[in-house]
Amino acid sequence: MSNKIVVGVDGSEPSLKALHWAVQQAKLTGDRLAAVIGWEYPAVGWAGMTPGVPPEFDPEQLARQILDEALDKNLAPDVAASVERLVVAGHAAQVLTEISEGAALLVVGDRGHSGFTAALLGSVSLHVTQHAKCPVVVVRGEVTEV
Repeated sequence: MSNKIVVGVDGSEPSLKALHWAVQQAKLTGDRLAAVIGWEYPAVGWAGMTPGVPPEFDPEQLARQILDEALDKNLAPDVAASVERLVVAGHAAQVLTEISEGAALLVVGDRGHSGFTAALLGSVSLHVTQHAKCPVVVVRGEVTEV
């Protein structure tokens, strides 16, 4: 097992709570912290039923921007600078499951941007609790800011 804590960050409020929790845990354990965001090309409808994606649209760059802003705006500069940033192609649940291999801990919020508000867990947090290759913490409720 490595000395790395992996945290899923998509810019949503629950993911920012997970980020703060993971930062605090890394301070307690001395583990390194890796913040991860997954990205995918948006689905385009068949036969023009859904608008196409503009040629200049870059989902990887957008994901990188979301991750950078989440860390830089929500963490102290020295803390943000110490976090490894991973922008990975793929569905968030699969990306986090794969990256969890060898990690000391995987931390996620209870739901992300696409969360159905009545659900107890979002699809990503539910998936990783069942399939991650390391212990998982799902952060719910209030977390003290770092």
